[in-house]
Amino acid sequence: MSVYVHYRERMNDRPRASLRRILEDLGSTVLDVAAAEGGLLDAEVTGVHIYDPLDEPLLPAGSIVLAVGVDRAEQICALLDAAGPAAGVVVKQPVDVDGSVHAKVRETGVAVLGLTRAASWAQVAALLRALLAEGDFAEPGETPIDDLFSLANAVCALLDAPVTIEDRSSRVLAYSGRQDEADAGRIETVLGRQVPERYRRMLEERGFFRQLYQSREPIYIELNDGTIGRAAVAVRSGDEILGSIWAAVREPLSGQRRQALADAAKIVALQLLRQRAGADTRRRLRADLLSTVLAGGGDAAEAAGRLGVASERLCVLAAQLSDGPDADAARRESDRQRFCDALALHVGAIHPKAAAALVGSVAYAVLPMHGSGDEEARAVRVAESFLARVGPRHAANIGVGRMAHNLAEVSRSRADADRALRVLRARSTSGAVACYTGVHFESLLLQLSDLVHAEEQTPTGPYERLLEHDARHGSELVSTLRAYLDAFGDVNAASAKIHVHANTFRYRLKRLVQISGLNLADPEARLAVMLQMRIFGG
Repeated sequence: MSVYVHYRERMNDRPRASLRRILEDLGSTVLDVAAAEGGLLDAEVTGVHIYDPLDEPLLPAGSIVLAVGVDRAEQICALLDAAGPAAGVVVKQPVDVDGSVHAKVRETGVAVLGLTRAASWAQVAALLRALLAEGDFAEPGETPIDDLFSLANAVCALLDAPVTIEDRSSRVLAYSGRQDEADAGRIETVLGRQVPERYRRMLEERGFFRQLYQSREPIYIELNDGTIGRAAVAVRSGDEILGSIWAAVREPLSGQRRQALADAAKIVALQLLRQRAGADTRRRLRADLLSTVLAGGGDAAEAAGRLGVASERLCVLAAQLSDGPDADAARRESDRQRFCDALALHVGAIHPKAAAALVGSVAYAVLPMHGSGDEEARAVRVAESFLARVGPRHAANIGVGRMAHNLAEVSRSRADADRALRVLRARSTSGAVACYTGVHFESLLLQLSDLVHAEEQTPTGPYERLLEHDARHGSELVSTLRAYLDAFGDVNAASAKIHVHANTFRYRLKRLVQISGLNLADPEARLAVMLQMRIFGG
């Protein structure tokens, strides 16, 4: 049987998104059944929800509930009672399953699954959402075309070996079942959705990547050190390398299986090209819809409905990568899109009615924030956790807007987030998060500076006279005044800051008052000169 025929049969028989299908795709490496009665594994899954005991247990029907911190039988039973119409509950292994848990599963009809301790909650949330996201924006009855997981399982069946499909950067796009039959390196790769850096470096140093990309036929790689060998083939479109397929095998493939792997590479290439085109279309649609929501006009409600975004108590995040000096335009756009995709997964794992899209060079996220009192602080924590998750390789800043109580206020929250992001850029920071309320004054100064420069205004009054005197005589009266004002009039602290004797500082202060005519006892005069210093510099 050819790869194509085997794959089409799997596609025709492909079940809906059920617990059983998720377990089949993820495999026991990640998830396993802890307690399920009868046909509970056939329950349809509609989304992922992270359980928080401090929030109202409003769990959507058909959701998979990630039970963070739940590990005892009585806690599991209590959560099953609260889970209502959920499809399943996931707890970290080892799972404390006793008779009471089995009885509660039968009573509620909610399955209990166990998550391997090696996986983080962020990882499993991203994996589940990636599986459930297949077919986003498809019309009713339309079959999703980008089913790489089904293709990986088809290749696995033909080669009798666990398979991964990876992109050019060794990120895992899809993988088959039976990963637990491979080695520790493969399991780490699947859990992290990325070939670990030490393995990638070893493959590069030993020339395996060069050999793989130069060959149009499958190659066999001996890894030694107790690691199972790999059969691999490049996935290409003409001369463009799109990715690769890797099978964990203990010996070189037979001629028939080599041919099957080579055939699979052609089908994967077609899928990746179609996926690329489909992803571009979906991304443009999401960006257009989210832009409409962020504008907050009359069409915002319809756009929010099509996106599945909540319509009240929203907070806007504006995230932007710092472009490297040597990055070309194509590389920058690719990095921005991957960054935005990661943000979308992150906020989506937190709330099913969140959305994110790239608008220009900024990745915007609309995040529902239910609760009272500290919504903005929680939004800041969400942003900080995202930056911690993507790591220092992504030099990025995130601005957080104020709460929008309805769609009409979303445009204000977006403007807030943009202004907070601008403050961070003005500070030349990287990897920082700022809430608009925390940088309000700095933002106002930047807006005032824009107005001043747009109208080509120049310094006036005492500040103008000090600037002119320093320019003519090479004096430092402006820096003396700045130190004095920054130190709230404390001469000793101010003189120490600019490294002059206190008496010298007092003499300069007296001179600048004489020259500028500034009345340091007048709070309005002090404010005026301080604002000019901040706006014009000097």
